[in-house]
This record gives sequence, C-alpha cells and structure tokens, in this order.
Amino acid sequence: MQRRKLLALPAAWLLCADAPGATGGGVVRTRVETDIGAFAIEVDSAVAPRTVANYLAYVDGKFLDGGSVYRVVTLANQGPEIRYKIEVVQWGMGLADGRASPLPTIAHETTRDSGISHRDGTVSMARSTPGSAASEFFICIGDQPELDFGGGRNPDGQGFAAFGRVVAGQDVVRALHARGQASQYLAPPIGVRTVRRMPPGA
Repeated sequence: MQRRKLLALPAAWLLCADAPGATGGGVVRTRVETDIGAFAIEVDSAVAPRTVANYLAYVDGKFLDGGSVYRVVTLANQGPEIRYKIEVVQWGMGLADGRASPLPTIAHETTRDSGISHRDGTVSMARSTPGSAASEFFICIGDQPELDFGGGRNPDGQGFAAFGRVVAGQDVVRALHARGQASQYLAPPIGVRTVRRMPPGA
C-alpha cells in the first residue's frame, strides 16, 4: 500500500534560530480534527515552500477530510532487524496500492534545504523514493535525527521533508501514539474528520 512506504526502508518544537525563513514568511495554522481530539499544525511557506504548498493544497481541497491516522510506530513494534528505530504517528488519505494521489507528487525538499530538523512535534512527509511524497504525513514523537538529511533511517540518505510543527494539541498526538499496537498499522484506524486553515492569530 502507498501508505506503507513511509519509513519502510520519526511538546515543544522550535525552528533553528539560523534556519532560513525562521521568522516572517507565510505562516499558516491548520486544525486537524480526529475522532479522539484535535491538534494544530503551523507551517511557514518561507521555510519549506514546495512542501507547505502541497500540504495546504490538500487542506484547501478538503482531500484530507475523512482520512485517518492509520500507522503508529513505537519502539515495541519495530523488530530487532531495524537498526534505526523511530517513533511517529502517520496520517493522511491512506491511499491503497494502485490508487493515485489526487494531486501530483512533489520534489523532495530535504532538511538540509529547509533547516527544519525532525524534533518532537515536527510534521513531515511520508515517501518511498525522493520525489514520491504526496498525501501522507507523519508527526515525530520525540527527536528523530535519523530522519534528517544524512540520517540512517532511509538508505538513500536524503531523509524526509519536514515542513511544520504541532503547536497545540500535543496531548492528542501523544494519545494517538499511545494507541500503538503490535502491528504498526492500526486496526481499525482512527478517523480524521476535517482539516482546515485556522483564522490568523488563532
């Protein structure tokens, strides 16, 4: 399944002070309403322009409504063969094999490009090969440096395209992660009801 491609081969999160676009730019917050509560994601188009534009296109097109939180990666459900273990909550449209994303895939925007590291609460793109990311996302539980450019989680060394951070509702994200099972893929998944832009200043 396409949703299985992420990472198959991570309370406070801060942009590095010297990251490009760390201040100013097109800052937008979105509210993700799940079946067990809501959390808010902040993105900045000045930091990760391609990846942020893709995410907001999915939000504005309402493609994420009716999606799900379908994968929870914990230390306990990764086998001993996994050298670089991570902890993340994966969500999005959850497209099955053979079902194309409604929007084109995007060029890979590395953490070296954006200056955003995979820290606790960072939001990033699921992918297999570079340039395959589209409609699936994940949230880091704890710092996950092996997901950055040059990290060991993906053999190609390109890491994953971090583009935002959870700025409210981290308790909900933690509660989602606590739903982890023996399998990484939840049965049943947890519904994502709506994803919407929040009013400026909210």
